[in-house]
Amino acid sequence: MTTIRRLLPALLLTLPAPALAQGVLVAPHAVYIDHATRSGMITVFNPGADPVEVGVTFAFGYPTTDSAGNVRLDLVDSAPAGQPSALGWLQAFPRRVTIAPQGQQSIRLLATPPSDLPEGEYWARLIVGAKGGRIPVAGIPDSSEISVGLTLEVRTVIGVSYRKGSLSTGLSLTPPTAAYAGDSVAVRVPMTRTGSAAYLGTVRAQVIGAGGEVVGQSERAVGVYYSLDPRIEVPVGSLPAGTYKVRVGVSTDRSDLPPRAALPAPPVRDSVEFTVR
Repeated sequence: MTTIRRLLPALLLTLPAPALAQGVLVAPHAVYIDHATRSGMITVFNPGADPVEVGVTFAFGYPTTDSAGNVRLDLVDSAPAGQPSALGWLQAFPRRVTIAPQGQQSIRLLATPPSDLPEGEYWARLIVGAKGGRIPVAGIPDSSEISVGLTLEVRTVIGVSYRKGSLSTGLSLTPPTAAYAGDSVAVRVPMTRTGSAAYLGTVRAQVIGAGGEVVGQSERAVGVYYSLDPRIEVPVGSLPAGTYKVRVGVSTDRSDLPPRAALPAPPVRDSVEFTVR
């Protein structure tokens, strides 16, 4: 429980009241299973004052971007043909459990891949659904005989990767673009994964003034399974007229993931200029 309890104060501040009443905390944020052990573990913690019923299921999906550069995760019950899916041979024990207030439960993930599984990385998503007490519905006339409420389910989705053999990853960048509007610069960073496994890393963008000074910077974590074109918003305030440069760098440092989860790869960099008139 030590790891989750250290994260608890910060996580509680990010949860809305209904989620706080019924949600759970899940650690780690992603699970990586190797072919030698064929198993993994998550811990689910109930921070609330009521028991929570937890159910575990699997789905398939990976991050993509829409035309505006928003990162999205579409989940499906079965993987499209040709995808490196682990759905058919992943199991969770237990699959359903009730966790007492302030209690925790370890859930083991077991992989039973086919004996002739080729080397590579195989993907799935673990969905932890939590159901708690009923949330009262406002606006219902008072009655001593009628009680109306909603039973909500809060879902946490984390990645599961199964790795067999010697894997590699890398990244190639298409020239980025930058557009200044209002008080920020919207930077688009098209990237394509190379190698045999997903690229997990962090993209950073800096806006540089004519004198070489940094006038704004931002970063975000990325997982590039095939290709990704995320939008990075860099706050800069009001910029005087002139020409500015945006420096973009992507590296495989991810402090939010378990050790050795992000496979090593050389950092990649690029830049683009834009003009404020």
